[in-house]
Amino acid sequence: MNKQLAYDLIGDVHGQAGKLEALLTSMGYADTATGWRAPAGRQAVFVGDLIDRGPEQVRVVQIVRRMADNGQALVVMGNHELNAIGFVTPRRDGTGFLRTHSAEKRAQHAAFLAQVGEGSALHHEIVDWFRGLPLCLDLGALRVVHAWWHEPYIELVQRRHPGGARIDEDFLHAAFTKGTAEWQAVEGIAKGLEVRLPDGVSFHDHAGVRRHDVRMRWWLGPDVSLRDAAILADDQRDQLPAIPMDDAYVGRIVDDVPVFIGHYWMKGSPVLQAPMVACLDWSAAADGPLVAYRWDGEQELSDDKWVTAGA
Repeated sequence: MNKQLAYDLIGDVHGQAGKLEALLTSMGYADTATGWRAPAGRQAVFVGDLIDRGPEQVRVVQIVRRMADNGQALVVMGNHELNAIGFVTPRRDGTGFLRTHSAEKRAQHAAFLAQVGEGSALHHEIVDWFRGLPLCLDLGALRVVHAWWHEPYIELVQRRHPGGARIDEDFLHAAFTKGTAEWQAVEGIAKGLEVRLPDGVSFHDHAGVRRHDVRMRWWLGPDVSLRDAAILADDQRDQLPAIPMDDAYVGRIVDDVPVFIGHYWMKGSPVLQAPMVACLDWSAAADGPLVAYRWDGEQELSDDKWVTAGA
């Protein structure tokens, strides 16, 4: 096997530096004077959401950034990095920031702002580094995206930013303008496929926010019911109607190249979502483990390849 095709794909860290260091150690990474070093022939790949919620967010960014700078890791942008960029970027019309500073949005971002020092040089330096992260990675034999590998959205991003180039100003502002093609693509890539719930149906998410749209297991394909495909706790999902999705639903079965994602706050012990889909977010931000999948070139993934730390 080509040693360059050995990757350790790591889920949403959310400021949990202790879990991250324990996970790296368990996989044979070495903490050196120049940063964490991968075992020979391997490279780490982070699926985004390095920040928000956890107690050591700056430390996590420092670890991962140093690994990336030293060629020990690749990193894709998660929705929390995207939100952090929008939070500090003024709108061109002078009406505030790309991401509003409402009480709700500020509360979601408060731990990061407190730890980094809102408005500090470090704050702007870290957010500028986030701006350079790609929204997706096509590594040939595998693909990495934070939430949803949807070809039309991926193609738009890759056409505008070939090779994972830094997001330009026009694209960034369009991505925060509801209704644009850029907004639609980035919302999907970073936050997943969502559908509107039937009238009168809602739920509270992990942050206590009432939601009328639900994230979907897009990797199950189009022939599913709302109840089966909704990403909810079992007691919430059981309350949904078992109605089939309409013809406009764009879920697809992944049968070409393995896809690695984060984002979805899965619960319990890690399991594959499909033979060629692995979700790496198992609620490390709360009481779940930080999870990695040790990929060695296989096309069909295996539940024997999980590594966890910190549950």
